[in-house]
This record gives sequence, structure tokens and C-alpha cells, in this order.
Amino acid sequence: MTDLSDFEISRKWPAKHADRIQLYSLPTPNGIKVSAMLEETGLPYEPHVVDFGSNDQLSPEFLSLNPNNKIPAIIDPHGPGGEPLPLWESGAILIYLAEKSGKFLPQGPARRAETLQWLMWQMGGFGPMAGQLGFFHKFAGRDYEDRRPFERYRDETKRLLGVLDRQLVGCDFIMGSDYTIADMACWPWARNLNGFYEAGEVTDFASHTNVVRWVDTCMSRPASQKAVNISSRD
Repeated sequence: MTDLSDFEISRKWPAKHADRIQLYSLPTPNGIKVSAMLEETGLPYEPHVVDFGSNDQLSPEFLSLNPNNKIPAIIDPHGPGGEPLPLWESGAILIYLAEKSGKFLPQGPARRAETLQWLMWQMGGFGPMAGQLGFFHKFAGRDYEDRRPFERYRDETKRLLGVLDRQLVGCDFIMGSDYTIADMACWPWARNLNGFYEAGEVTDFASHTNVVRWVDTCMSRPASQKAVNISSRD
């Protein structure tokens, strides 16, 4: 019997299935990345909802797992050497799960490096810029009289959409014909721009026809359909 009682977070979110990967998350773009990977690989997992409305992410229990107070985070009860592994940062989790499962990250050194290149592109650019645009377009930032922050993030997000659109010319996925963690990292953010952030018009989203097609292709996967509805379940 796997025992996760040494992890403080298990006192706030008790594990019903302690032998499964424990996922602490929400259906935000960063959360969807990891749930998509877990669904794609078939690795057994148990999701726990971290309620931002209740400031769960600031609770001592959550901070004991992720001091950066962001979702997602996981505990793998069967980590390296058979020891439980707590892990946070969505990109790091994607790489770890790819290596654990042997899926969605090319084995060849060159293709692996290229895939990680696009993962880092999302982590360092596309995600942060889109997130800032969402703040200044839909949320409190839209009331700022100074429009320069909005314009800065709008223009950079449009530029990054163009980079992604060009990469997808003649390709099903970012790495060509293979669906990888690079896609799982990026499509939730592209989907969010045109959806939850209601920024499709200001980013000329529809004009990026390769991105539009690719998002639809990624979203049509059964694992993706499950991933966008993270919830506590057996």
C-alpha cells in the first residue's frame, strides 16, 4: 500500500487512490497541459481541484508542495527508484511524464532537442504574453487609461501566433506528423486566446489559418476532450 501521509498536501486533499499520480490542478491552459499528457499516456492519476476562489493555492498545504503557489503540481508515488516524487512547473512535469511513459518526446537527440525548443518557446514566450494580454484585454487591466501595456502584449502575442502559424505550414503538428509535448504545451494557450480571453479579434486569430486548423485537430483528440474538464473523480 502506497503511503502519501508524509506529504502535508495530502491532509487537505486526501488521496483515495494513493497508488496513482496525484494531480493538483484546474482547467487553465497550464493545468490542461498536464491533464492532457496524463490522459494521452494512460498513466493512472487522481485529480484534485485547487480552488483559486478559496485561495487554495496560498494554503500551507499547497505551498508545502509548490512554494511558487501555481498549478499544476503532482506527486508520483512511483517516482525514480520507487520513491514518491513531488514536482511542479508544467513544462518540467511534461518532460518527466514523457520520460516515464516513453511517449510524446522523440528519442533521437536532434528531434528531442527541437521538441524541447518549442516547449521552452511556449513556457518563456507564448504563454506569458498571452496571459498578460488576457489581463489587459478582459480583466482588471482593461480599465487602465494607459493603453501601452495592452498594445505591447497584443502585438507580441500576434507576432508569436505568426511564428507558430509558419511552423505549422504543411504540418499536422508542431513537429510535423508526430503529436508531442510541444503541442500539448501550446494548444491550450491558443485555445484560450480565442475562447476564454475573448481575444480572437484583437489578435487576428482567424487569419492564422494553420493555427486554427491545428487547434481543432488537437482538440478533436479524445484525451484533449477529457483534459479540458479537470475535476475530482474516481
